[in-house]
Amino acid sequence: MKGRISNQMGEILINTDVIAKYAGSTGVECFGIVGMAAINVRDGLVQLLKRDNLTKGINVTVKENNKLVIDFHVIVSYGVSISAVAENLFDSVKYKVEEFTGMEIEKINLFVEGVRVID
Repeated sequence: MKGRISNQMGEILINTDVIAKYAGSTGVECFGIVGMAAINVRDGLVQLLKRDNLTKGINVTVKENNKLVIDFHVIVSYGVSISAVAENLFDSVKYKVEEFTGMEIEKINLFVEGVRVID
């Protein structure tokens, strides 16, 4: 389902891939986030995604009430507080995505898939 915004001029449809890409680029800028993660279902291995494939680590769902639910699968830096990283991510993504799309975010889910030591 696509995001839908209606105004006096007409209707705007936003593809969920566009929202996922924007949310992903906002998410990787947050302190403590190494990058998005993809899980190989067959092997159960977690892979760090490059900047070109951010949308594979994010799932965007548009609810019937036209609100967004965003799932992030991330890898965090070793030694940082996961709750602080999560709060930073939630605040940044909620503000920027709502400004970008004009749609309200109902929920953001964070799945920490791994930890990496950063040099």
